[in-house]
Amino acid sequence: MNKVICLGLAFLSVFVCATSVAANNKDIKPTVIVISLDGFRWDYIDKYDAKNLQAIAQHGVRAEQMRPAYPTKTFPNHITLATGLYPTHHGIVDNDFCDKERHQCYAMGDGLKDSTWLKGIPLWNLAEMNGVKAATYFWPESDARINGMTPSYYFHFSQQANYQDRIDQMVDWLKMPAATRPHFIMGYFSAVDTAGHLFGPDAPETARAVQRVDKLIGRLRARLQQELSFPVNLIVLADHGMARIDAEEGIDYRKLPIDTNKFHVVSVETRLLIYAKPNTSADDIAKLRQQLELAANGRYRVLDNAYLAARHYTNSPRIADVIAEVDAPAFFTNQPLAERDHHGAHGFSYIKDMGALFVAEGPAFKQGVTLAPFDNVDVYPTVAHILGLPIQHKVDGNIQALLPALVK
Repeated sequence: MNKVICLGLAFLSVFVCATSVAANNKDIKPTVIVISLDGFRWDYIDKYDAKNLQAIAQHGVRAEQMRPAYPTKTFPNHITLATGLYPTHHGIVDNDFCDKERHQCYAMGDGLKDSTWLKGIPLWNLAEMNGVKAATYFWPESDARINGMTPSYYFHFSQQANYQDRIDQMVDWLKMPAATRPHFIMGYFSAVDTAGHLFGPDAPETARAVQRVDKLIGRLRARLQQELSFPVNLIVLADHGMARIDAEEGIDYRKLPIDTNKFHVVSVETRLLIYAKPNTSADDIAKLRQQLELAANGRYRVLDNAYLAARHYTNSPRIADVIAEVDAPAFFTNQPLAERDHHGAHGFSYIKDMGALFVAEGPAFKQGVTLAPFDNVDVYPTVAHILGLPIQHKVDGNIQALLPALVK
């Protein structure tokens, strides 16, 4: 009789324990980390045998490539990833540009001083608005007071910040008490982009940079699995790819027929953004377009509205009056041949080399899924879905392309 009672008590104890664990798992808030590896082209993961990123793909999902927004530059695409909006809708239409209505020009990071440059609701704000604490480590413009808010935890950008410290901080954030712990984190690493620019996408220096960040991701992944008592969804992606450029193909834009008394030129290497000055007429603009087209000789193209509309790049006072664009390996420059020291660039109109990395794993993702190429505006609604955040404002992305990768 006593044996029966003991067995019954043991069974009850196991049942209560199992029920408690199930309830606790059900009650755990989802956690998402999004890491951007700036300039990590879609094929670097295999080209340079990035084993830790490959492991994420094998245990989770991978996109053939993720298509960046136009233009394929760092700040426009990081803000697109954060807001789900095309650059003309969130306002950061290039790394550097001017606004014809404000009569002001923007340079990377100016949102910290004046957040009115930015529109939309970044994921970190969407989380905070819905009671989910957020943290960012150097994500572009995440220290700006957008919508009058910042993440609960963030850092101002510093080029000298140690990469391992960034990993340590992310883990430390996740070890905080439940009441103060962020459940959404965005982080940023620039090493691969820097190497790609200086040495080109096929250089051994770029291969070493890929290995460096891959090891960092491996350390983060191991610590998330070993040191935390709850599961984490880890998304590793990039803003754009990288293409080889040739110093001898550089076009000195100072030699083009641009009257600088009538026009202000912003060179962003792969494009010339040419803004009419206040007293410049519509006839002057039309004349410049004709002159540039005549001078092109196949080296570049002057963009028309149809071309820009196909890339969601219209209806903004920040779009230049005239835009000239090149294809790799050409680029615009104001440097003599001997001083042209870059061997890689991005910012070109979409080509395969501009495609970006996307891998992810965690309880929200299926295993062993390869996604067809998708647009990076779709990341925003996907992350919001995983975190259970309602989107009650207009965004340009949708979740459809990533549904095959998500656990229902």
